[in-house]
Amino acid sequence: MAIKGFNYEEFAKNLTDQAKEIVPADFNDNQKQFVVNTLYNFSNMAGKALSEDKESGFTADQAMMITQIIAEWSFHKSVDLIRSGIPQQFWDPIMQKIAYTIFEIAQQTFKQNLPQDQILQLIEHHVKKAYDESIKELKDRNLIDEALMEKAVKQSNIDSMMQQMQEEPPAPPAAQPAPQPQAAHKPSAQAPQGGAKPVPAGAPAAPVDISKPIEKYKPPKLLKLVAVALLLKRVTDDRVQSILNHFEQDDAGTVLRYMYVDNLEEKVDPSVTMRVLEDIGKNLPSATEVNTNLLVERVKTTASMMDRQKLEALVQLERPNVRRFVFNALEGEFYKMSPRVAAVIASHLEHSV
Repeated sequence: MAIKGFNYEEFAKNLTDQAKEIVPADFNDNQKQFVVNTLYNFSNMAGKALSEDKESGFTADQAMMITQIIAEWSFHKSVDLIRSGIPQQFWDPIMQKIAYTIFEIAQQTFKQNLPQDQILQLIEHHVKKAYDESIKELKDRNLIDEALMEKAVKQSNIDSMMQQMQEEPPAPPAAQPAPQPQAAHKPSAQAPQGGAKPVPAGAPAAPVDISKPIEKYKPPKLLKLVAVALLLKRVTDDRVQSILNHFEQDDAGTVLRYMYVDNLEEKVDPSVTMRVLEDIGKNLPSATEVNTNLLVERVKTTASMMDRQKLEALVQLERPNVRRFVFNALEGEFYKMSPRVAAVIASHLEHSV
């Protein structure tokens, strides 16, 4: 059942029409079309997915907020890509990663009922992270050089527009200020129609009070959630989302809040953290068949990127069990051994490519 009061197609078109008015004038027709099409496609797809989501229970205002955030960031980062000089064949994959990141983070944070200003900061953090990682990946694959990478990561259309708006002289008292297209503003969780009171862009997130050593907190459960937050700070965004999907909503919200506390590592007693993680580890289930299948696929994927002779030379001096694991994996079978050891072997192969 569609969300009552949320016509995603009309909303996406409205956002796109606004964006057309503020696409940089120095862009050529192809570049302008890319910005407009990207904004429309992602906002329309996001709106449709939200509208058809029967489990999340988003309201029309929430669906519009999420869709608008995706539209606005799609606008700014597509402009950044064009100005960066990154070859056009890489634009779509990078924007797809950014849009997916926004959609996942927005869904999670709105489900957890986090404060709107904190939602905006989390999304901005992940957008920049996804963009920078995508650019760095191009450099690591030798598809762009160091200079182009540095130029690309320095692009920030949103900051440029904010600065330009601040530098513009105020309108004469008698004149009414011209309405600004929404996409020109810093992405906000403000609903275009009704909804909660808008939160100023860039407002500081509600602080999390962990000024005291974490060991002084009484609830054992909180210690576990903080320990999980420390671990997830070192995990990729897509893995964070898949892991938090298995948590209760309130617990997932707590983990998210602590993940973005500055210098959290320095405020947590390491000995307490280790005890908590050991306790968590004792209760984790053993490796499943799915884990072994993934290990087999990792080896097959790595082997496909190297010459067969190189692979054979790489494992020639290894123990028989290692060789059996590798060559069984190439046949789609898992050689019975400790999944942890198999994971180490798979990682060693990946780093040898």
